[in-house]
Amino acid sequence: MFETLLPRVDPARLWQATLDTLYMTAFAGVATMLLGLILGALLFLTSPGQLWANRVIYGVISVVVNIARAIPFIILLVLLIPFTKTVVGTILGTNAALPALIFGTAPFYARLVEIAFREVDRGVIEATRAMGGGLPTILLRVLIPESAPALISGLTVTLIALVSYTAMAGVIGAGGLGHYAYLEGFQRNNQQVTFAATGVILIIVFAIQLAGDRTTRRIDKR
Repeated sequence: MFETLLPRVDPARLWQATLDTLYMTAFAGVATMLLGLILGALLFLTSPGQLWANRVIYGVISVVVNIARAIPFIILLVLLIPFTKTVVGTILGTNAALPALIFGTAPFYARLVEIAFREVDRGVIEATRAMGGGLPTILLRVLIPESAPALISGLTVTLIALVSYTAMAGVIGAGGLGHYAYLEGFQRNNQQVTFAATGVILIIVFAIQLAGDRTTRRIDKR
């Protein structure tokens, strides 16, 4: 069936490219979630009126996050080449794309985390503090659980952006569906490969969106 519809597409290579894209998305997604939560929590806690209110620290973190978000991903890939080569040892392959993927999406998710935390009822936070709850309790028992639907929705958007970033990273040799579509599709004038890679990317994006929506509805208490 597959060979009949797309005879010029190698199923084995398409499958490997799909696995590479899923690997980059999953690994970078976990790292982005953790780093984004940390940065987002710092942005929230150091903002005016919060537990660690400090305009200087908040300003520095905010500027760094804004600069990182403003750099186009394809330029970020190039800027991080020396760092990537030092850390990973190469600028080619799926692992070489991970630093840029993480640095490119963690600041974006950090802002979504900050926004989600701001939606939490301040009265619940104050009540927890009045009962002797410290910062770990406020974070783990109040902020994260109360903002969980928004955090999941933000992570869903971030993961979808990650999938598109992996495709861009593929153009400079990171592997995955973007690399497969560019090398085997565009450069060899094989439209079937381009269509197949695009179709798989769409399936991945739809699956992420569906899983994110269902998870959000399941944990939303409203």
